[in-house]
Amino acid sequence: MASNISASGAHKFVEERLISGLLTGSLLQHKELLDMFEDVDSRMIKEKTLLHVGVGLGKADWVEELLARGADTDITDDSQQSALSSAEEMVRQFPENVECSKVLNLVTLAHRRDQVILRRLEASLSRSTDHATPVASPECDIASLKSSVDSLRQEMKSLVRLLSSSLEELKANVCERDTLLRCLEESVTSTAEDVTLIKCGLIGEASLSQPTSDPARARQECVDAMMRKTQIVYGSGVDETRRLYEGLYDGDECTACIFKFLSGDDQVKVMVDRDSNDIGRMKEKVVDLDGNQYIGSEWCSFCDFESEIVYLGAKDCSGDREKFVHSELAWALSQSSLKLVFDNEGRPYSKGDVEREREWTRAIEELEERRKRGEGIDGWSINNALNGKTLKAKECWLAAAVPSTIAYHGSTRR
Repeated sequence: MASNISASGAHKFVEERLISGLLTGSLLQHKELLDMFEDVDSRMIKEKTLLHVGVGLGKADWVEELLARGADTDITDDSQQSALSSAEEMVRQFPENVECSKVLNLVTLAHRRDQVILRRLEASLSRSTDHATPVASPECDIASLKSSVDSLRQEMKSLVRLLSSSLEELKANVCERDTLLRCLEESVTSTAEDVTLIKCGLIGEASLSQPTSDPARARQECVDAMMRKTQIVYGSGVDETRRLYEGLYDGDECTACIFKFLSGDDQVKVMVDRDSNDIGRMKEKVVDLDGNQYIGSEWCSFCDFESEIVYLGAKDCSGDREKFVHSELAWALSQSSLKLVFDNEGRPYSKGDVEREREWTRAIEELEERRKRGEGIDGWSINNALNGKTLKAKECWLAAAVPSTIAYHGSTRR
């Protein structure tokens, strides 16, 4: 087992590894990383803890594990939201989402447990103060302490049983978990881990000047780096373009990680037309991964693998249009990161990685089968991926659909 990570060094490690796993992955793949933490309540982006992130993503298995490790339900982030208030807000927004209800139940029970412990400790201290005398014997003090500890232990056991029983009851009420989503989530997590490992191990010299534990400074460095890579070909709007990057970075930890990777790579270039909603004036013809040729005016964004340039039409970034532009940019930048990391024609795995190739093939097959059965596939980027003619196009576009969907709907959408 690896040695524990100190609180001061935990921030970067969490951002690079555990956030990726928490976002889309299986808990079992990351338990060893959790074991390496001295403090499960370490602060991360926006003063959030792992429990905040797990609650926000509706990850019941992660939340259960973090609570079992003593995660504090009362810690507030920079918006003064605790894990409990965040879980309550999730249920208000998504009342029919069983996972959100399960998370709220877990956090509520843990919060009650903590309150019971505090009340009993206060009562114990009060009794000790009220009955204290100058001649009180050490034996009496020890007996009183043992009684309090035993009482607390019994209360903890009772609450743990209640927690487990409630969880099992919720599981029994849930229909079989969406196999497709689980497969896709695990595949994306594996991809995110590979991105992090390659970033840390192979191109560390190309990353930002120096790692920083200051979230505001890290955000500023990433946005500045992306702005240096960006050329506004038509129109004006430097401040608006900066706000576009800031909005994507702030929207979700997954997109922020993509930014951190791309900002440290000298090959990435972004061309923006602020006077048009398409890229036709910057790129007259577009050839997609299937080899199909289109005119550029039919595309709002495009990642050109040959030139390694991302094109974006961003005339109007207000209202719902802003979410759409965010989604388009995330879709193109995600493809760029896949190309740069794996150098495998945009596929989300390295050449020769048979296991990952099978995972993505299985995910695509299950998605296509689901669509054949008439089950709705929510999200234009996922449907676009399934409409690909070649496996290469489907895999790349499906991987890029994850950050694209998050950028449009937010990470709380399930």
